[in-house]
Amino acid sequence: MTINEKLSKIQSSLKAKKSKFNSFGKYNYRSAEDILEALKPYLIEHNVTVVINETLEEKAGLLIMNSIATISDGDNSVDAVALVAVDMDQRGMNAPQKFGSASSYGKKYALGNLFLIDDTADSDATNTHGKTAKPKLEGAALTKAKSFIASGGSLDAIKAKYDIPADVLKTL
Repeated sequence: MTINEKLSKIQSSLKAKKSKFNSFGKYNYRSAEDILEALKPYLIEHNVTVVINETLEEKAGLLIMNSIATISDGDNSVDAVALVAVDMDQRGMNAPQKFGSASSYGKKYALGNLFLIDDTADSDATNTHGKTAKPKLEGAALTKAKSFIASGGSLDAIKAKYDIPADVLKTL
């Protein structure tokens, strides 16, 4: 099987959960670690490896983190790239945090590009900054909310995202 065939099989079946919650923006998201964790079984199954390399360069006065995710079968490889500016003016972060943030973001998007992970429901596409009504907490969202609380998440974060009927609130 060629590297492209192996990659295609992984792309068509890989599901990476959104295990993180941003309480400020009120959305769930996935990290590079979530993608890598979901990917591990496929590496063994298809006898491939995945590495992420990063370089830093300056362009037009901006520091650019160039993240390259590569899948290889030992003979052939396929790359995907993500470019992220390091925001040195970001308040509330020291320099290592600024670089780490850009690195994490770049890795996530390089992996997403390589494995065709659809982020249309992620924060960048759906964050309305509170301008729409909150959805009702029910069904799968209720199950996720219960897991979130059981793993140490806060009820306030869920209240901020969902309209929670009084009877449901008692179960949380």
